[in-house]
Parts: sequence; C-alpha cells; structure tokens
Amino acid sequence: MPLGPLRPSPLVEQATGHLREQITGGAWPVGTKLPGETTLAVTLGVGRSTVREALRALAGAGLVRARQGAGVFVIAAEPEEDWSTQLRRAAVTDVYEVRIGIEIEAARLAARRRTDEDRAALAEALAGRRAAAGDDDAAFVDADIALHTAVVAAAHNPVLSALFTAFVPTLRRGLVDMLELLGLRSGDPNHGDGRHAALVDAVVRGDSDAAARVLREELEGTLARLASL
Repeated sequence: MPLGPLRPSPLVEQATGHLREQITGGAWPVGTKLPGETTLAVTLGVGRSTVREALRALAGAGLVRARQGAGVFVIAAEPEEDWSTQLRRAAVTDVYEVRIGIEIEAARLAARRRTDEDRAALAEALAGRRAAAGDDDAAFVDADIALHTAVVAAAHNPVLSALFTAFVPTLRRGLVDMLELLGLRSGDPNHGDGRHAALVDAVVRGDSDAAARVLREELEGTLARLASL
C-alpha cells in the first residue's frame, strides 16, 4: 500500500464525538436529515474531509446512513455494540449456552477431520491439563481451555475457531469464579479429567457421536454449576 498523508485523527474523533452527542442526546431524532458537509464543517470548525470521516465513523456505528442524492439521515439513537462488546457484557451462562452448540458441532467435525498433527496436539493438551492439576485455579482453567481449543482447531473450520476464541475471555472469568466459589478442586485437583480423556479418545478414534455425547455431558454439567452461582 503506497504511503499517503496522515489523517487528522484527533480532529476526526472530536468531530465524531460532537455529532454522536447530537444524535444520542435527541437533538437529531431518528429520521432527521443531517446538515450538509459544508455546514457541519463550518459549525465544527474543521475541514470537509474531517466531517466526511466522522460521518463514516457514525455510519459504521449504525447511527446514520447516506442516501444517494438525498443526504445523510439518522437511523438509530444509540450506536450498535460490536460482537466483542456484547460478549463482554453478556452473562457467562448465556455465552455458555451458545458455546455448547458451537463446541459440540466442532467436536463432531474434529472426530471426522483430525489429522496426525491434531492427535498429537490433543494428547499434548490433555497432558498439559493434567500437569496443571497442581497449579492454582486460573492456571488450571487456562490449561482446560487450551484442550478445548485443540478440539475446536481439529475441526478445521476457521469460523468455529474464531467464535470460540471470541468466547474465551468471558468463559475464563466464569470458570475461574466457579472453581473458586464452589471449591470443586479442593478434593479433586484434576477435576473433570475422566470426561476430558474420554473426549480426546473419541476424537482420536474418529467417533463423532461419542465425542459429541461426552462433550455435551461435560458442558451441560458445567453450565448447571455456573447457573447456581
């Protein structure tokens, strides 16, 4: 990509903020046509290019939409939340319910598509989870998530992998809290080892039904515990 002039980003951010306030504050209700670029530029004391960038940012947030030959109109009073923001605000049980559907399908696919490299990665991840039994809850959860990540990766579906990765921060917080509050590892430092070993075995053997069944039992059990907090 060839180099070009730097954009005055602080001015764009300020202009975007001022225009957003007009919309979210009700000065420009939904359906209102915004003043033209020239008028806005004069009002804000910036150039038309800055106004244009600010309007693009507002369009990206779902607040305005340009209509060819008619102008720019307000289409929403509040900005849309992106996916990562929604996940951060979501209850861990809501995220977990979606995780169950995604990961069960990933386990089925993994059992059908796993390669020799995937088998090795799964064995390594299971060993890592077992090794983390002597660590604190946070480290154990990280090792647990690494194993589930290896299962999803073995499905060789980049969309499933991306979705699971997006869930990880919320899942991690919920799982660490669950282990600490319920003391699940106090008598069993390697909590859930049997089912995780069975999951890896089913994927390695290529038994998609067994992989899905074992994973469903594991995840639904964890969801019930999270819901009890």
